[in-house]
Amino acid sequence: MKRSLILLYGVACYAVFFATFLYAIGFIGNLWVPKAMDSARSTSVGAAVLIDLGLLALFALQHSVMARPAFKRAWTKVIPESAERSTYTLLSSLALILLFWLWRPVGGMVWNVENETARIALYAAYAFGWALLLYVTFLLDHFDLFGLRQVWLQFRGRPYTHVPFKTPTLYRWVRHPLYVGWLIIFWATPAMTVTHLLFALMTTAYILIAIQLEERDLVAALPEYGEYRKRVPMLVPGTKRRESGGVSVTARRSAG
Repeated sequence: MKRSLILLYGVACYAVFFATFLYAIGFIGNLWVPKAMDSARSTSVGAAVLIDLGLLALFALQHSVMARPAFKRAWTKVIPESAERSTYTLLSSLALILLFWLWRPVGGMVWNVENETARIALYAAYAFGWALLLYVTFLLDHFDLFGLRQVWLQFRGRPYTHVPFKTPTLYRWVRHPLYVGWLIIFWATPAMTVTHLLFALMTTAYILIAIQLEERDLVAALPEYGEYRKRVPMLVPGTKRRESGGVSVTARRSAG
């Protein structure tokens, strides 16, 4: 019974994540959803900025603190280890849902691209960012990343084994293609409002900090990662001289 409940819990957490993922596409791109990033302003500029910064800080803290190995070791004394990743996925989704719900547009325009071809190109880049993001999750093992593999293995009574950390395709060009996808999503817009600029700047800063935390954990867990980091650029292909041939190392990727 316990195994079945954990499995159902993991599936439910994934369902919440997937619904949140779909809403995020509309929210950031101001497409289809009832409340988007640039909906009509309902509060003063000062209050809106403070609320939005608080929501972004809450998500950043939850997303980073719960991804650290020390927190995971403590957390799995409270919840089943097989449900740890599903719980992380659920709480990350709830933090985003709270952001969607309480987000306060600031108003104002930084740029507005009027050329139709350029607008189509930017929307295409936005769609590409989401496609890249989804593709990279499968390179990492999509079902392990969001907790489904863990709950399925415990349901089958099989021990969990960490997914090998490798450098397939995109990981030979940059160390963090997942974050490249996010950066494209945040910045590819034909209408950059002050609200969107605030969001893009803060989330970009978070990504740069998160990379440092994640790589610190990876270097501690995997000595070979230090050499990989020397040879492969962080986010921009071709910005480091690399030796010929791919790298394949084994380790658990610690960040969400």
